[in-house]
Amino acid sequence: MTRVNLITGFLGSGKTTLLCHLLAAKPANEQWAVLVNEFGEIGVDGALLADRGAILKEIPGGCMCCVNGLPMQIGLNRLLQNKPDRLLIEPTGLGHPRQLLQLLSSPTYHAWLQLNATLTLLDARQLADPRVVANENFRDQLAAADIIIGNKQDRWQPEDHQRLADWQRDALDQRPFIATEFGQIPLALLDTPRGQPRELPVPQHHHPAAVPTSGVAVMRLDHPARWRRALNQGQDYSACGWLFDAETQFDRVALLEWVRQAPGDRIKGVMHIEAGSLTINRQGDDLQIETRSQPPADSRIEIIDSQQADWNRLQSALLKCRLR
Repeated sequence: MTRVNLITGFLGSGKTTLLCHLLAAKPANEQWAVLVNEFGEIGVDGALLADRGAILKEIPGGCMCCVNGLPMQIGLNRLLQNKPDRLLIEPTGLGHPRQLLQLLSSPTYHAWLQLNATLTLLDARQLADPRVVANENFRDQLAAADIIIGNKQDRWQPEDHQRLADWQRDALDQRPFIATEFGQIPLALLDTPRGQPRELPVPQHHHPAAVPTSGVAVMRLDHPARWRRALNQGQDYSACGWLFDAETQFDRVALLEWVRQAPGDRIKGVMHIEAGSLTINRQGDDLQIETRSQPPADSRIEIIDSQQADWNRLQSALLKCRLR
């Protein structure tokens, strides 16, 4: 049977970084698979997780928790055809875990899946944001958790520790809590058995019944187009992403300045620069970058914001960062 873990957490809690850490610790004799879902249409996480030793499937452009549209089941079934030893599932930070957990524990998959503990990431600084605390997905992700990972503790201030202590006292019950940074958790946590299933409220948000624009595949360019833009909106958030062909190259300094100045709750990207590829991960004022010598297959960058940004102005500035 394939051992399965759901890795949840609100926008910017560090799910993709945690996945990278786990994949780096994967036993050499095991085959792993990763199923990721993103709110936006561009599909950046797949580029961030590429070439890390796992079979990867992306479901962009929506909420994987709403399984009625079938993209989730199609992606899951395709991965299971490879009979992986372990499957890690990362829903969008704006996703609700209820229907997904119901699907994974349904009789359909009893012979195929061993559903282990759900790991939910929490950045204690999120507890200071009323918009986040009031979000039903944030609350229900934590309610569904078997283990809560207090991530990014290196960025917490004394007041964040106090809010976390207050929240733990009021809401955590007896569930395990692990504080860490950069998503560094013991691999053995993945084999923690699932706790007693808890009844979760039916999510109040709704998604279109149609399959997302890009279906169950990430967005690609049609020749001779050099780039394209994609928008998505829902649950009081908006996303805008840009996709550029492999030949397009960006000026590193200008691009990072654009990332620093751009509005947005979340910015992620993998971009082609002169030195190879530049990985960008910005949550609020936190900015993490990584440079690799190997150029990416294409360049992808996306902004998610709770406000309606001026996408045309941001696009004009981004296009000026190109070298060729």
